Amino acid sequence: MECEELSFRYGKPWVLQDVSFSVSKGESLAVIGPNGGGKSTLLKLLLGLNRAQQGKLTILGRSPENARSGMGYVPQAMSFDSQFPIAAIDIVLMGRLDRLRFGGFSRKCRDFAMSCLERVDLVDEAKRPFADLSGGQRQRVMIARALACEPELLLLDEPTANIDLSIEKQFIETLQSLRESMTILMVTHDLDLVAELGDSVLCVNRRVHRHELPLSGDTIREIYSGGKRIEHDLRTRHSQGDHSGCSHD
Repeated sequence: MECEELSFRYGKPWVLQDVSFSVSKGESLAVIGPNGGGKSTLLKLLLGLNRAQQGKLTILGRSPENARSGMGYVPQAMSFDSQFPIAAIDIVLMGRLDRLRFGGFSRKCRDFAMSCLERVDLVDEAKRPFADLSGGQRQRVMIARALACEPELLLLDEPTANIDLSIEKQFIETLQSLRESMTILMVTHDLDLVAELGDSVLCVNRRVHRHELPLSGDTIREIYSGGKRIEHDLRTRHSQGDHSGCSHD
């Protein structure tokens, strides 16, 4: 992924401005930052749901719209009718819709969907109604759905937000096994998840800054503290060679 001087706005003020970063194959990048800083907007740009007014974004050598077939996406939550009789395996098969033929999914597609459930340790729950699963199980089914499209890049939006603490460790182990075979970009507030899975951190607050792990306590406070964000932004930009916000000549 290559992002060069990307800027986006919904109205007059910029939501993201002069955003530049890259993600190498096999890397695991954690995206953090305060609420309203632009994390969700950045994710929509990566998915091709929004288009930037300025700059360039290339994913898997293509535009986001043309790279979707190579991306798997796991949303923070899935809205569904709990009375609708859909099983876990049917959710996973949604990731194979581009291979759907008249008459239904092929045996090959169904076998592949089962293998995706096996990767997230849920093969025994394949025929169980999705509504009957726990929050953690539902999230793992959503990961299996993303894997069903055979992605090179996995995008995760707050993957532990709706998971009970009692099974968070098991869920993190699932993600750790996935990072061995694909590139991962995850938006999260969970600093434990960042420590366990991230190779580096992208701090998003209108502009972006790259940080190596582990993050110091002072850096974390600056990122999330309203009174120190501007100071953190200016100091980090200065250290990275961007002096547009500095007072010196």
